Amino acid sequence: QVQLVESGGGLVQAGGSLRLSCAASGSAFSIAAMVWYRQAPGKQRELVAAINGGGSTNYADSVKGRFTISRDNAKNTVYLVMNSLKPEDTAVYYCNADIRNSGSDGWYAGWGQGIQVTVSS
Repeated sequence: QVQLVESGGGLVQAGGSLRLSCAASGSAFSIAAMVWYRQAPGKQRELVAAINGGGSTNYADSVKGRFTISRDNAKNTVYLVMNSLKPEDTAVYYCNADIRNSGSDGWYAGWGQGIQVTVSS
């Protein structure tokens, strides 16, 4: 089974920056789209940014111009650089990926365990 492990979260002051990473590990697999979601207390999980296998990206309106998603296919890793952070960016951030095990025709959604990002005012 492929595992997704997030890192890079923490506490930062408003206006600051953080870089999240999500690395996929396992044996013999392929990854298509990779997505960052977030969930704030009492709110639904929302898409933050997505990147497909070709490098095309998509962002939530609330983070456009502040966040940048990228990926390193050789490392099976997706990054989220978050600049000009605001208190409303405080949430648990989750990594999601479309995964296919080698020899299988089916794709499934993998999820990381989530990582806390807290932005103080």
